[in-house]
Amino acid sequence: MTEAARAKGPEAISPAQVVHSGLCIGCGSCVSQAQSPDALIVLDDYGQLRPSGPPDWFRSRSEVLARTCPFSPTAHNEDRLAAELFPEVEQYPDIGRMRGAYVGYVEEVGFRDRGSSGGMVSWVLSELLRAGKVDGVAHVVPVDDPQQDGRFFRYRISRTPEEVFAGAKSRYYPVDLSGVLQTIRAHPGRYAVVGVPCFIKALHLLRQEDPVVRERVVYTLGLFCGHMKSARFVESFAWQMGVDPREVRKVEYRLKDPNRPASTYTTELTLRDGTVVKRDWWNLADGDWGAGFFQYSACNFCDDVIAETADISFGDAWVEPYSSDGRGTNVVVTRSAEMETLIAGGIDQGRLSLQPVDSEFVVATQAAGFRQRREGLSYRLSWPRLGLRPQKRVAPDTRHLSRRRKLIYRMRHLISAWSHRMSWLAQRTGRPEIYVRWARTSLALYHGLAYSRGRIGEILSRVRGLQE
Repeated sequence: MTEAARAKGPEAISPAQVVHSGLCIGCGSCVSQAQSPDALIVLDDYGQLRPSGPPDWFRSRSEVLARTCPFSPTAHNEDRLAAELFPEVEQYPDIGRMRGAYVGYVEEVGFRDRGSSGGMVSWVLSELLRAGKVDGVAHVVPVDDPQQDGRFFRYRISRTPEEVFAGAKSRYYPVDLSGVLQTIRAHPGRYAVVGVPCFIKALHLLRQEDPVVRERVVYTLGLFCGHMKSARFVESFAWQMGVDPREVRKVEYRLKDPNRPASTYTTELTLRDGTVVKRDWWNLADGDWGAGFFQYSACNFCDDVIAETADISFGDAWVEPYSSDGRGTNVVVTRSAEMETLIAGGIDQGRLSLQPVDSEFVVATQAAGFRQRREGLSYRLSWPRLGLRPQKRVAPDTRHLSRRRKLIYRMRHLISAWSHRMSWLAQRTGRPEIYVRWARTSLALYHGLAYSRGRIGEILSRVRGLQE
């Protein structure tokens, strides 16, 4: 869509259109705006959060939704939002606007060891609360009884630094903002919100429409993101560890071990009877993040890796020597002057061990994510599709990729789509081996294609036209 067409105003869309077009990420923004009390965000049969409600809401088209849904073809993109939020900050290729960038960790005791990475997210949230800059922070925490609740994790408002620690560590699980937005609207105060890129974008789009949210959400903290996983990811891990998913009480996705590389992910499941089981991701059929198992369809059409519209963003330093440091290391990107001052103060006081880096370093730490959301996205945009057509910051292109790269992106897309279906079939039939066998076969094929591993890799490497 051209800028001239955008200037005429957004074309009205409905929640049903977004869902049926495979563009719903389950952020809950549409539900938070709904006038109907029956509008909800629920887990569907594939373990993905989706809006649900009466047909007169779910199927009704709205220009407001077209302006506020993060995957709407006519909503403001990240470049425009960041330009409005941080007009004085320089823009860089791929990562958007950046005031400062750092690599390191929290030196202050208690933060780094409790987090999946360097402890920076919890430190910034705690500082905002201690300084009285916010009355509460919205972040993701584990629920007390997931089997009764129906989910393992939800957003919650924390009001003390001690409560913040409950949200430390990574949560590869679907969550939504609708509940905390309701709380923010109902309770006056100043709030900080933590979220993945599309959630932060949705929040800023909503702030443009809702004066209450605009007044009360005063800080946004973004998390670098590869993609969103469905709730079936936990179920699959349980199957492969030989336990009943219904007995799982607690999930730890990244168990930290200072004696092993940070890139060695280990999942730990705690059962109702107190039994603990754990396994490294590389021993799981769907443990290769890049293959895309249980990925939301909408993630295929995201072009923001590092939360470009957030006041400050955090990720893992996936380059050496940091990726080998099992204690965890953060990459931090600041955009607002206040967040830059906060970080600089922590460094000067010796509470943060951070070193300045440039934009190229930031890109290098997330190289695979940028390939997927630049050249991969450009290729996916060229495919025929039904429903709403995404408008992104890269143009559709099929000419500048080798045949093998195209096959890799096709394979990822198929794994993402079919992992949901095969897991559903395994669950419905009570035969987990249906999914696990399919997943292992798919992973072997993907590794052969992407990394020339195994016998499949040897065969593919000899096929004419598949050499990189």
